[in-house]
Formats: sequence, C-alpha cells, structure tokens
Amino acid sequence: MRTKKRAGIRNRRWTKAEYYRLGKFRFFHGQRVELLEGRIILQSPMTPLHAYSMTMIRELLTPLLPTELDLRGRMPLDLGKATEPEPDYALVVDTIRQQMIAHPTSAVLVIEVADSSLDYDRRRKGSLYARAGIADYWIVNLVDNRVEVCRDPIPDSSARYGHRYASRVDLVPPATIAPLALPGIVIPVASLLP
Repeated sequence: MRTKKRAGIRNRRWTKAEYYRLGKFRFFHGQRVELLEGRIILQSPMTPLHAYSMTMIRELLTPLLPTELDLRGRMPLDLGKATEPEPDYALVVDTIRQQMIAHPTSAVLVIEVADSSLDYDRRRKGSLYARAGIADYWIVNLVDNRVEVCRDPIPDSSARYGHRYASRVDLVPPATIAPLALPGIVIPVASLLP
C-alpha cells in the first residue's frame, strides 16, 4: 500500500493482493470495478445499447478467430502490480489452461465499447493500453457512430500514464478494418456498430 499526501488529503493506492482480498469478502458485490494504477474505479452501469453492441461484436468475431486466439469479454488483463483493467474485449494468445493460473499480461487487440465512458476510454484506458504495448486498440464509439482505431504506442510524458497512441484513425461505414494480428480478416465497420 502506498499513500500520497497533497494539502492534507491522502490518496490510498491499493495493491492487487488487497484488491483481491476486498473482492473475496464481497466488498464490491453487485458493482463492476477495475484496478488502475492502485485506484479502484467504479464502472458505469451498462446501457442496453452497450450490451447489444458487445453481443454483436462477440457474434461477429468469434467464428472468424483461429483457435490459438481467445476473445475474452469483460475479464481482467494483468498489466502490472497495481493495474488490472477489464476491457470489453481482449483478444489474447494465452491458452485456456494458462488462464487458469494467471490472467493474460497482454493482448493482440483490445476493444472498448464507449457511450458514457468515451473520454475515459480514450484518455485513461488508451494511455494505459499504450503503456502496456498493446499495438491495436479499438474504441467502438457509440456517441459518434464510428470506430476509433488507435495504433503505434509511444511514450508521451503529457499522457495520463506516460504513453499514448501515435496513430488514431476514425472509421465510419462503408470502411473496413483488419486487426493487426489477423490482416487476412477484413471486418466491415458497419458490422461493429449498432
């Protein structure tokens, strides 16, 4: 546990072990939370549109994927001692057996579906995923009806977690996209949007 003192106010940083202990004692019962840099972040409730979009994405991607890749929905990524985000989708190389022992520490593609969380997904999570070296990060932007494709993670001291994506391309129908890890799979942007 680390504490930081500013003008008489102390912020408490949680370790992953403490975070898991709180979960074990059902401290977060009925709430969606994730651990980012020692901070326990309470997630917004999922809107019906967000849930519908997640279902569409899963149904679209699952049959296209080779067996060595696993599409994990709303499951942790272990990105350090005090960081365990739960992206809407993470495409990981780990086998199911490896995941029984530990959460994956990287992904070849991360997808966040964003409505009320758009700024959070762009700035906080984008910086976090860039710092982790995740080369391909997509935001299914339900607010503006587009897919934001973020690539080329680079250091940037002005970014929230010291990294950002050098490239961002906003795609709207009838554009298509292919994951960096699977360049042969071309996905119509329209099929990722409700």
